[in-house]
Amino acid sequence: MKLPIYQVDAFTSELFSGNPAAVCPLKEWLSDKTMQKIAAENNLAETAFFVPKGEIFELRWFTPKVEVDLCGHATLATAHVIFNYLKYKQSQIEFSTKSGELYVSRTKDRLILNFPATKPAKIDIPKDLIAGLNLRPLEAYKSRDIMAVFEKEADILALNPDFEILKKLDCLGIMVTAPGTDSDFVSRFFAPRVGVNEDPVTGSAHTTLIPFWAKRLGKDKLHAFQVSERRGEIFCEYLGERVNIGGHAVTFFIGEMML
Repeated sequence: MKLPIYQVDAFTSELFSGNPAAVCPLKEWLSDKTMQKIAAENNLAETAFFVPKGEIFELRWFTPKVEVDLCGHATLATAHVIFNYLKYKQSQIEFSTKSGELYVSRTKDRLILNFPATKPAKIDIPKDLIAGLNLRPLEAYKSRDIMAVFEKEADILALNPDFEILKKLDCLGIMVTAPGTDSDFVSRFFAPRVGVNEDPVTGSAHTTLIPFWAKRLGKDKLHAFQVSERRGEIFCEYLGERVNIGGHAVTFFIGEMML
């Protein structure tokens, strides 16, 4: 059986930067075991699978080790494929996912994810967080992930985590963030428990980062960078119960899987 596959760099307008995701259009669902094997074979942070159902698209995401309930960059990559290669004519795509209904709209120069906002709650700073990051943050918060807040962008760039220690934390991932030098804020994201030591650009983390920084900075529209080695640019808007997460995407390759 031959199935199409795309690889797309998300949250960037340049190849070999941003966050790469594989996108697999399907007519009907494969078994969970097969999709997990495909994701492991791709060995990217995320592989997205989608199936059209009438006017909407059912969407699922897999890391090389597990299925996750929300992924921003692979959703952006999926919308890029649907808009550019599947002859989709509407200006907005609706996705049905484990995290509810998600929307992606297309403007002249970027794609805009519309996701539920996830407001974090302040927590005591876990000892394993300090040890795993090798630097004590100013504050720590928890939503799906743990968020560590630092004083400045240089702190984020200098982090050299111990991923074995970070695996001990009871969360999917760890986001680290600080005010940006040339942006409103910067971040990095580590998820060793699900097989991704550092995710280059993490859309789902911005469902937490945007409400946090919007409140702290007193503004609803924000500009952000995820300062991983590949680096990504995110255009943010806080809408109260939801957030807009905007970015660009670039196709790296189009191919076929032989299953």
